[in-house]
This record gives sequence, structure tokens and C-alpha cells, in this order.
Amino acid sequence: MKSVDDHLQDCLEGITALEAIDLQLLDAHGCILAEEVVAPWAIPGFDNASHDGYAVHAADLANASESAPVELPVMGDIPAGRPATLSLQPGTTMRIMTGAPVPDGADAVVPVEWTDAGIANVKIKRTPDLGAHIRRIGSDVLGGEQVLAEGTRLGPAQLGLLAAVGRDRVVCRPKPRVVVLSTGSELVEPGMPLLPGQISESNSFALTAAAKEAGALAYRVGIVLDDPRKLLDTLEDQLIRADLIVTTGGVSAGAYDVVKEVLSRLGTVEFEKVAMQPGMPQGRGTIGPDSTPIFTLPGNPVSAYVSFEVFVRPVIRRMLGVEPLVRPTVRAVCSDAFSSPDGKRQFARGWLSVEDGRYVVRPVGAQSSHLVNDLAHANCLIVVPEQVTDVPAGGTVTVMVLERRLS
Repeated sequence: MKSVDDHLQDCLEGITALEAIDLQLLDAHGCILAEEVVAPWAIPGFDNASHDGYAVHAADLANASESAPVELPVMGDIPAGRPATLSLQPGTTMRIMTGAPVPDGADAVVPVEWTDAGIANVKIKRTPDLGAHIRRIGSDVLGGEQVLAEGTRLGPAQLGLLAAVGRDRVVCRPKPRVVVLSTGSELVEPGMPLLPGQISESNSFALTAAAKEAGALAYRVGIVLDDPRKLLDTLEDQLIRADLIVTTGGVSAGAYDVVKEVLSRLGTVEFEKVAMQPGMPQGRGTIGPDSTPIFTLPGNPVSAYVSFEVFVRPVIRRMLGVEPLVRPTVRAVCSDAFSSPDGKRQFARGWLSVEDGRYVVRPVGAQSSHLVNDLAHANCLIVVPEQVTDVPAGGTVTVMVLERRLS
């Protein structure tokens, strides 16, 4: 059988980052920046008030207190969005709103809560520090400063920053379009009644969600029955919107494994046995006039999900042009003993936690490839090397972290 590492290397062969395109800001959400962004101006672009209150000369309020407030005449209002047209003279004040420009001559802003909120005259009850409640020009970003580097993932905060520096479009690598479909005449859409011998289809939901979490724009296709013509027609229909196709089911050696039957005839997909548990039967190759990558995963739910995490997720990450390609791993103490098949790398479901300052992992349930309930209660995969057949309680193991949330 083929090793996991060799199969992953073959899966990544020929895969490159998608070509960068120019997108409007909201369309770029979740994409990877393909340019350096430099601020054309400072943020803030002018000294402004961080609080509703009064612009003052701090020296005028040196002795202000609750028992002996200082009274100053109010020479005008400065609302946000308007320039300060007058300079502040010593011994006077101006009422100012949050975000409004601080007038020349003022060196502090007194919050309205420190005053009697007067309009013609105001009594100020506390002494401000020099520069208090003033957001200085360039205190966030300097003009000409790089604000985002190439390779940055564009989340909500990054999009907000781009807008703040005046960008309405950005050059980025788009999300790979991943089409996911499940095959099998025994499958039924969730929500439909089950007849004897039928099961509710779940793989495509898990894999579509996993593709989205990996950074892709993922599309779930309805169930494809065990009919070679229907499978071919579906694949041809989906090629127009796919940078990558993922199928699940129909890749073993059974009489009705149509994915293997159909794609073997095309001669562009290789079907191999990989030395892993779960997920031994694997297929990979290309399809269509544009040589769209296709990965054919096993039909058992856990096998399909583990195969995706080990082989397909790194491919999506490479299409995005980001590192690392693979999930992070940590070393952890295993709480319970369990066995592993000789000659296969096992990816056992587990629950990773931090106890007394160290990682501890607990195997979750049995390790059969159909136990989707156990998979739903795991946050990691315990990676057991091919030559190890027994993991002792208290032994140290490598853990692939699937979720950041740890108990």
C-alpha cells in the first residue's frame, strides 16, 4: 500500500495558487490579499476629540475642583464633520463633539461629565492632563505606512481597515470553488422518510462545511445514484463552476462502485490503497477540458472526513496560497490505552484538553469508520504511526488539532 506522506505529495503535485483578481471589498471577504496595501493618508487625519465635551487650554483649569469649579465662556460649537474655523483663545472654551477636529490652541478636551454642561458659560470641575481626550493625527496609521501585507486573510477587521484607507477594491486570490457530491442509490436527502435499506445522506454536508472552513467557496450537489450516465452528466454540469471536485462513495471494489467504474474508464484518475485507517481507498486525478482536480473519497462518514482533512484540505490551502498547508499538531499525554493496526497510520478520534498545564487527549468511542456520532464529539485526531500497534495509557502521542476550542 501507498504511504500517507507519498499520497499527500501526489495530491499536491501540480496544484498552485489561483490567479489573483480585483474584487470589491465585500466580495473579497475571506480571500487572501495579493498585494501590499499602503495608507495614502494618516489615520486619524487630524487631531480630534475622543469624547463629547469642551476644548480647553489645560493651564486655564490648573486649580479646578468639585468644590471650586472654573467657569469659562463658551465661544462656539464644533460638530463632527466640520472644520474648526476659529482658534481657541486662552481663558475661553468651545463645545466639541466626538470625532470633531480640535481647534488650534486647544491642548485638552474636558468630558462633558466633568462639567455642568453649560452652553453660554460652563463650569468645569476637574483639571485635565495635557493632551487628554485628543486623538492625535497619525496615532493609528501614518501616511505612507504599510497597513496590510501580501498573504493576509481578509476578515471583517481587515476589510474595515481597507475602507478606512480609502480602498473600495483590492487585488486578492479568490476562494477556490469546490463542488462536493455524494454517490449511492441507498442515500436519501435529510428530512425525507427512510425506507428499508436507505440511509440519510450526511457526507456531503460535512465535507462542504469542511471545505468552507478551509477557505473555499463550496457547493453541495444533490445525491447521485449508482448510475454511470447520471454521474458523468453531473460531473460535466459541475465543471463550469469548479476549481476542485470532491466525491464521496463508490471507490471500493464492489459491483456498484460507479465512481471508480466511470473515472477509471476516463483514464485521468488513479485509484489506490493508502496505508491509513480510516480511509484506505483513495482516488485522485483530473477531469474535463481544463484538467480540474478531482478527489474521490471513501463513503464511510469518518473515512471521508479524515481523508478530506489529510489530503483535500492541504490542496485547498495551496490554491489559496497560504501556509501552513496542514493542520497544527501538538504532543499530548494519552489518557487511555488503545490499539492500532500494524502497517497503517491511524487517525483516531479524540478529545484534546489542557490539564495542569499540559495537553491531555482522550480517545473518543470506538474507531470504526461509520461512527459519525463519535466524530461529532471529537476535537482532534490522534495520529498513530504505522509501526505502532499499542498506545499505552500515559503515553505521549501526536495530535492533529481540528478545533481551537479546548476544554
